[in-house]
Amino acid sequence: MPAAEPIDVKALVFDIFGTVVDWRSSLIADFTAWSATRGISGDWAGLVDAWRQAYVPSMDAVRKNPSAGFIMLDDLHRRSLEKLVVEFGIAGLTEDDLHYMTTGWHRLKPWPDVVAGLARLKSTYIISPLSNGNVGLLTRMAKTVGLPWDLILGGDLFEHYKPDPETYLGAARLLNLPPGQVMMVAAHNNDLDAAQKLGLKTAFVARPTEYGPLQKQDYEATGAWDIVAADFGGIADRLGC
Repeated sequence: MPAAEPIDVKALVFDIFGTVVDWRSSLIADFTAWSATRGISGDWAGLVDAWRQAYVPSMDAVRKNPSAGFIMLDDLHRRSLEKLVVEFGIAGLTEDDLHYMTTGWHRLKPWPDVVAGLARLKSTYIISPLSNGNVGLLTRMAKTVGLPWDLILGGDLFEHYKPDPETYLGAARLLNLPPGQVMMVAAHNNDLDAAQKLGLKTAFVARPTEYGPLQKQDYEATGAWDIVAADFGGIADRLGC
């Protein structure tokens, strides 16, 4: 079989929630352990799933109403959480409790292949998140679990959320690179489709347990992406790291 053609990229930017970190299992485990120390009970799996379901609609409301100003993801998460704890009948929460839960997104754990795979890629390429998360959230996450980014690109830098073009093109601009020398890495085909239409290279890694029993899509690549790999090590292999 002939060798694949080399891919001319200088930087890789990564979707975070679901691609780099396992948000669902991380939050459920975090809240289960924490609530036991507080004497609080709740349907943590149900709340986490509902919280994630509120994620895109909350960002879309910001994207569709630019005149109202940008709202960073930490604040959107907090607004959604305040509604959900009422819906789920979780009582007795203090301000400190709500803050702890909101910053659970700062403490998410990476998938097993991530840290070693990023280290390999970093040896040759610039690596950065390109996330809807805000810079503070992404920085604390990186410090907590050892994600070796070269820089942090979050939604609040651009005051836009993916899939707005300002995010993908803004990343290339800040890196002083043409879009074609930047590769978007994601477990979500729609993210890669938006990036590809703007000229970025693309790499798909499936995370088939991201949504647990609620997973309905992204089991496999559905587009003509530049790389399709089983994990971050596979991307490193393909790029010669």
